[in-house]
Amino acid sequence: MEMTAGIMILLADAWAITRTVRSDASRKHKAMWVAIVLLLPFVGMVAWILFGPS
Repeated sequence: MEMTAGIMILLADAWAITRTVRSDASRKHKAMWVAIVLLLPFVGMVAWILFGPS
């Protein structure tokens, strides 16, 4: 069960990073969001959903 949750978080993070890199945000903002998602996988994903670039 824990492994499935970890894989889901990993996939969601990969999706968030891909969406961020493809966004119209500045390089600085893209780098910031990618770092947040990588360093704080679950919390970073939630923050990205709430505040990330569109």
